[in-house]
Amino acid sequence: MFKNYVKIAWRNLIKDSQFTFLNVVGLSAGLACTMLIYLWVSDEWKMDRFNKKDGQLYQVMENRKQASGIWTAQTTSGLMADALANDMPEVQYAVSTASENNVILSLNNEKNIRADGLYAGKDFFKVFSYDLLQGDSNQVLVGKNSIALSDDMATRLFGSTVDVIGKSIEFEHEPHPYTVTGIFQKPDNHSSEQFDFLLTDDLLKDKDPGFQDWGSTFPHTYVILRPGVSVTALNQKLVNYLNRKTNNGILYRTPFITKFSDAYLYGRYEDGKQVGGRIEYVRLFSIIAGVILLIACINFMNLSTAKAAGRAKEVGIKKVIGAGRFTLVLQYFGESLLMAFASLVVAILLVVLVLPAFNGITGKQLTLNHPAFDLILWTLMILFVTGLLAGSYPALYLSGFKPVMVLKGKLKTATSELFVRKGLVVFQFSLSVILIIAVIVVYQQIQFIQTKKLGYDRDNVLAFYKEGKLSDPLQQESFLNAVRNIPGVAQASCIGHSLAGHSGGTYGVVWAGKDPNDRTEFEVMNVDYNFQDVLNIGMKEGRPYSSEYVGDTNKIIFNEAAVRFMGMTSPIGQKVTIWGKDLEIVGVMKDFNFQSLHEKIKPLFARLNPKDAYRFMLKIKPGNETVAIDQLQKLYKRYNPGFPLNASFLDESYQHLYASETRVSVLSRCFAGLAILISCLGLFGLAAFTIQRRSREIGIRKVLGASVGGVVLLLSRDYLKLIGLSILIAFPLAWWMTGNWLQSFVYHIQRGWGIFLLAGFLVILLTFFTISFQSIKAALVNPSRSLKSE
Repeated sequence: MFKNYVKIAWRNLIKDSQFTFLNVVGLSAGLACTMLIYLWVSDEWKMDRFNKKDGQLYQVMENRKQASGIWTAQTTSGLMADALANDMPEVQYAVSTASENNVILSLNNEKNIRADGLYAGKDFFKVFSYDLLQGDSNQVLVGKNSIALSDDMATRLFGSTVDVIGKSIEFEHEPHPYTVTGIFQKPDNHSSEQFDFLLTDDLLKDKDPGFQDWGSTFPHTYVILRPGVSVTALNQKLVNYLNRKTNNGILYRTPFITKFSDAYLYGRYEDGKQVGGRIEYVRLFSIIAGVILLIACINFMNLSTAKAAGRAKEVGIKKVIGAGRFTLVLQYFGESLLMAFASLVVAILLVVLVLPAFNGITGKQLTLNHPAFDLILWTLMILFVTGLLAGSYPALYLSGFKPVMVLKGKLKTATSELFVRKGLVVFQFSLSVILIIAVIVVYQQIQFIQTKKLGYDRDNVLAFYKEGKLSDPLQQESFLNAVRNIPGVAQASCIGHSLAGHSGGTYGVVWAGKDPNDRTEFEVMNVDYNFQDVLNIGMKEGRPYSSEYVGDTNKIIFNEAAVRFMGMTSPIGQKVTIWGKDLEIVGVMKDFNFQSLHEKIKPLFARLNPKDAYRFMLKIKPGNETVAIDQLQKLYKRYNPGFPLNASFLDESYQHLYASETRVSVLSRCFAGLAILISCLGLFGLAAFTIQRRSREIGIRKVLGASVGGVVLLLSRDYLKLIGLSILIAFPLAWWMTGNWLQSFVYHIQRGWGIFLLAGFLVILLTFFTISFQSIKAALVNPSRSLKSE
C-alpha cells in the first residue's frame, strides 16, 4: 500500500510539472537562503566564546566624563591588571595586553616576515584558552627577551615546530635576540584577536614608561573572576577605584567590567550604556531569514491549496470505489511532505554551490561540515510543519466531502479559503516591499558614506608606518626629500594618525576660561611639515605649519570643533597650555572626519612633532601609481634594508571602517531580490491556476466581444488591488525600521518619499508582468478550445 501511495504521489507531481517546479524552486530557494544565514549567524555567535572560563572572563573598560556626555573606552592603565589582582579578592587572574602590529620577525637577519603580536602579562594563558603546545604557562611570558610564537609563525621561520624552544630570533632587527619560550596554536577564526607572537609586558614597561602611569591609557585589561562573584557588586567597588589609587587625581574615569565574549556583538556604547553593535546585524539577518522562509512557505501552501481545489472529483471517485478518509489523508499529506523533502535536497545542493561566493561576501570560511545537528533538526521540523500545513487542505477538507456532491459539481470554493489565500498574498508582498525599501535605504547610505566629502582628500594617498632606520629623525627627513623627487609623487609628509578612528587623546589642554573640572579629550595628531598639502586639508583661518617660520614647534593648530568647544571667537594669536607648555594658536583647520561617520567630529589639535608622526603619507598624481610605487620600493630598500615596504592606499583603510555596512548592503540586495523572486513565483502559479479555473468564463467573454486588453485587465485587477494593500501596510513599517537604523549614523541620508514610491512602483511593475504573462496567454487562446465541452 505504501508503495502505491508513493507511486501515485510521484505521478501527480510529474503530471503537473509547472506546479511542481514552482513549488520546489520557491521552497528550496527559501530554505537555501535560511541555511546560509543560519551558518553566518551561528558563526557570529561563536566569536570569542571558545574560552573554557567564558562565564568568568571579563574585560575592564572605562566610562569617561566629557562635556558632550560619557565616552566608553576599552583601554585602561597598564597598572590596572596587577592592581586588581592584588586589591580585589573577587579577581582570580588579571592580565593586560597591548598590540604590536606590522613588525618584522627574522631569523639570522635573513627571513623577514611581517607579523602581528601582543605584549601580555605572565598569566595570559591562564586567562585565555589559547592552546599552549610547547612551554610552561607559568614561565613562557616572563623576562624581557622572551617571545612565544604561533605554530604557524614557528613553521614559517624554522620550517617546523620541532626543537624550536630555546632558539633565538630577531625582532625588528634589534641588536639583541629574543629567545623562543613557547609555541601556541594560532587563534582560529572564532577569535576576534589574531596574533602571531607574544612578548612580555616586562619589555613593554621598559619601552613605554606610560604603561606604569595611571594617567596613560592604551593597554586592554582582562580578568578571571572567582566562581560565584557578583558582577554588579564588583562594579560598585570599582566606581571610586581610580580615585583611591591616585589620591583623587583622576575623578573623571570610572572603570567597570563587562563580559569579554559579549564585546564582539555588543560593542557599541552611548553615554556610558551598552546599546548594541554587530548584534543588530545578527538580528536583522535572522529576521530576513525568517521572512524569506515564511514567504516561501506561504507560496508552498498557497499553490498546494490552489492545486488541491482542482482535485475534488478525484476525491469523489476514490471515495466511491471504497477509499476511506484516513487513506486519503495519508495520501495527500504524503504528497505534500514528499515535495517538501525534495525541496530540501535541492536546497542543500544550492547551498553547496553558493557557499564559496557567500564566503567571499561575508569574509568568513563557513562550511557545511561544522557541527550542524541543530540546523538539520530545525530544517526538518520546518519542512514537516510546512508540508503538513500545505497538505492539510486536501487531506482534511476535501477528504470529508460527500462523493455525490462532488461528482455532481455542486462543490464551491469556500469564501474563507479565498480570504486566507488573499491574506497570505498581502502578507508576503508587504514583507517584500519592506525589504526593497530597506535595501534602497542601506544602499544609498553606503553610497553616501563612500562619496561624502570628509574634509580631506583620501584618494591616491599611499600610507606606510615608520620602522627600522627610518625611525631616526635625520633618516626620516632625508628619506622624505628623496621621496618628493620620485616622478609622480606630488607631496610627502609624516602624520601620527590613522584617519580611520581614534588614535590618541589628551585632556591636558588649558585655555583662558576653561572649567577646571572639564576632562574632555582632544584628539592628538603629531605631524610634520606639508601634512595639509598631502591630505588637502583647508584652513578656516590662520596658516599651516611651514619651514619658512622659525619656532613653529611652539605653535599649535586646532580644528574648528576644538575652537568652538573652547568658545574662542578670535583664536589666532591666543595662547593655550598643553602638557604644561605654552603654545600660540597660528591656525584653525576646517573640520574633517578622522573617525567613522557614526561619530561626531571631535576637538583635535595638530602638533608639529615629526619624531612622533609615525606614519608616512604620499600624495601620488593620478595615473602615476605603478611607476611611483616601483620607484618607492627601490628607494625604501636602500634606506631601510631588511624591512620590506608594506604600503596601502588611505581609501582602503577608510573602506574597512564600513566593512560590516558594505556586507549588509550586498547581502540585503541579494536576499531582497530572492524574496521578490519567490513571491513572484507564487503569484505566477496562483495566476495560472486562477486562469485555468476561469478558462470558460474567459472564452464566453471573448465570444461576446471582449478584447485581449480587457481580459488581461480583468484577470490582473484583483491581484493588483492586493499588491496595493500590501504597499499601504509596508510603507509605515519600512519608515520606522529604516529610521532606527539610520540613527546609528551621525551623518546619514535624508529619506524622501521617492524611495517609497520607487519601491511601490517596482513591486507593481513586477506583479503586473508576472500576472500579465499568464493573462495574455489565456486571452489569446481560441474560445472554442475552452467551450468545446459545453
